[in-house]
Amino acid sequence: MPKLSILIASTIFAFFCNSDFVVADNGKGPAFTEPPQGDPDFALMGEFLGEITPSEGQKEQLGLQLRALGDGSFDAQSFLGGLPGQDKHKPEAFRMIGQRSDDFVILSGGPYVMIVEKDHCILVDRKGNKIGKLNRLHRKSPSLGALPPEGAIVLFDGKNVDQFTNAQMTKDGLLMQGADLKPLFQDFNLHVEFQIPYMPKAEGQSRGNSGLYLQSRYECQVLDSFALDRLYNGLGSLYRFKKPDVNMAFPPLTWQTYDVQFTAPRWAADGSKVRNARLTSWINGVKVQDDVELPNKTGAGKPEEPVMLPIRLQDHGDPVRFRNIWLVDRGLAKGEFPVYPTKQQLEAEAARKAKLAAEKKAAEKKAAEQKAAEKKAAEQKAAEKKAAEQKAAEQKAAEQKAADEKAATDQSAGEAKK
Repeated sequence: MPKLSILIASTIFAFFCNSDFVVADNGKGPAFTEPPQGDPDFALMGEFLGEITPSEGQKEQLGLQLRALGDGSFDAQSFLGGLPGQDKHKPEAFRMIGQRSDDFVILSGGPYVMIVEKDHCILVDRKGNKIGKLNRLHRKSPSLGALPPEGAIVLFDGKNVDQFTNAQMTKDGLLMQGADLKPLFQDFNLHVEFQIPYMPKAEGQSRGNSGLYLQSRYECQVLDSFALDRLYNGLGSLYRFKKPDVNMAFPPLTWQTYDVQFTAPRWAADGSKVRNARLTSWINGVKVQDDVELPNKTGAGKPEEPVMLPIRLQDHGDPVRFRNIWLVDRGLAKGEFPVYPTKQQLEAEAARKAKLAAEKKAAEKKAAEQKAAEKKAAEQKAAEKKAAEQKAAEQKAAEQKAADEKAATDQSAGEAKK
């Protein structure tokens, strides 16, 4: 199909869909940047945690991750000891598949059957005995909302895109994929918050794909890897070079964090490399790459050379969103990293935002009242003008009538004298 036809078709399709719906091309299916209304699959997807007591065995913690595949189909993985990132988590997963019936899903394929509903999950063994219940869990990254420390450079706070080229911002103040940083950095600590779209019918690298391209050469992968195995091209990986140590992906449309500590390679005067780049990264507060040495670029990164290039937020055609981006240039500033905001800081930030919202609301109310008063004054002035014009017209009519009556009287008197 010609590009113009695709653009027209996409525009028409988007017009007739909800505002939380973004049309995805290349056969990826729909991409939602806000929770879709009336989607029973989305309402069931997510994480669950609880205890099970098998008929032969001791009570044990169990975590479940349920992934929507569209049209009522699901796959899932469960872990003994809890979910990825939890203290007693055991990485060996039980893989299961399921199909939605009305508002619940039945999962099979593991050592038990799971019946998943919106807020909980029931486990049944092969004899039909209930062996456990898992409750829905909404996890939050401990570094979410981290404020930039002293000496940090704020790259994006939802106000403008001055620090980027090729950048676009949504109406609600989020940075869209495809932006390149203007300033160049060598050794740094980078904090990024990101949100992956809900793309139930997409698969693999077509599902919520983006990435942090450090110096345009080394890609820290961003992808919807929720409820999947650790992948060398999944979320938290050094793309096509090294898997993350743990898959810490949260469900799509959850705000997640990427914290990266990067040390650039060093070069000699003749252009030869003296030392490789090194990188440590955290996904949602859990370390997934530990001081990894990078002997070369990763994936489609730019070739290594002793020239600094910008950090890039990759555009892979999927509507990934970013916010609260800041960086500590380790050549200029020091401090602990990652940064975990305190309860007091989060409360203070929430209070600041609430105050700004209240001030904005008050200003809007005042402007509306002023506009209403001006309108009322204009209407009153128009009414007074109309009344004055009517009174003048009535007075003029009365004067004309009196003049006509006088003329008639004078004419009658003249005729009488004759």
